[in-house]
Amino acid sequence: MRLTPAIELEYRCNKLQELMASAFMDAVIIVQNADLFYFTGTVQSGNLYVPASGQPLFMVRKDVRRARMESGLKEVLPFSSLKDIPGILAQYGYPEPKRIGLELDVLPVNFYERYRTLYTGADFIDATPLIRKVRMIKSHYEIHLMKDAADQVDLVYRRAKEVIHVGMTDLDVAAELEYTARKNGHQGLIRMRGFNSDICYGQIFSGTDSAVPAYSDTPLGGMGLNPSFGQGAGLKRIEQNEPVIIDFAGCVDGYLSDQTRVFSVGQVSDRLRRAYDNMIAIQDLMTRTIEVGMSWGALYDICFASAVQMGYSESFMGSKGAQVSFIGHGLGVEIDEYPFIARGFNQMSLETGMAFAFEPKVVFPGEGAIGIENTFYLSEEGLKRLTHSSDELVILN
Repeated sequence: MRLTPAIELEYRCNKLQELMASAFMDAVIIVQNADLFYFTGTVQSGNLYVPASGQPLFMVRKDVRRARMESGLKEVLPFSSLKDIPGILAQYGYPEPKRIGLELDVLPVNFYERYRTLYTGADFIDATPLIRKVRMIKSHYEIHLMKDAADQVDLVYRRAKEVIHVGMTDLDVAAELEYTARKNGHQGLIRMRGFNSDICYGQIFSGTDSAVPAYSDTPLGGMGLNPSFGQGAGLKRIEQNEPVIIDFAGCVDGYLSDQTRVFSVGQVSDRLRRAYDNMIAIQDLMTRTIEVGMSWGALYDICFASAVQMGYSESFMGSKGAQVSFIGHGLGVEIDEYPFIARGFNQMSLETGMAFAFEPKVVFPGEGAIGIENTFYLSEEGLKRLTHSSDELVILN
């Protein structure tokens, strides 16, 4: 278990304060677990108060002793109620804030109303864009953790080659691979910021089940075990000559790497093989095209146009009627961070330090899904790949 270095936390809070100054915010209050972990190094329940200048105050309801052990912030304080916040700020000489930023994309409305009651004269602003911009540029420390997660997911890939066989269920495969990941440090939780975006270790399914759409904002869905979750591995048994999709997110000390590989016991159809080769070609096109300063949407448009030219307008990134409008997504602490390699994101530019997963996939209803996914990092020396399992479609005997 690694604790986030104090110098990392200090740098992150300073970057947020720089953005707050340009947005004329007096304070940002952070409560969501992923953001708390990023800015404090712990998920102990509390409120992180980031003033426009000066030391952040991490006011912890439960458990303050553990928070002090895990967080490198200088000021970790006990508190029992939101009503305590004005008094604590006064003790530290901080003025009453007039423009307060909150995580309005994830904050429950009842929390929002309680803050409004606390500061009746203040304006409340969405701080999420600022928080996401700070988080989208990864430090060398973060990239190191993501490399460890890539090593973990490679072990999952190697285990998949050993265990997949005709007759086992998709759930059997998922259980084997999740066990491998847990034994190698996976925390057992994948964080996703989107509302109602529950997710487990990944999506593992075979043949026709891999082409079943679901409610999740992902190109693949799967039947799952029951309607209460409605996605992922189910009880379908693996058959000869069909694709088995292993879309798996490794996670080490809170940080993610995302990878998809395709396996088959025996050869897949010519159409699936051709589609797989074409998705590799789109991945190669991305690596040749990407450059710092390019808009997220422009990179998407180039890759999408290539897929359409190949004949996949109705099957690229989902089955017809269930297609998603992205090919890549940022990741770090959450699996849906900035940047989004997606349609319409033409005002946001690629920057050095960004990490993202790129996942061109094709779905043929009644037959199966096929594709590739790797995690990349825009370094000062150019694009680097963090996931390192072979891209080859694995044919098992």
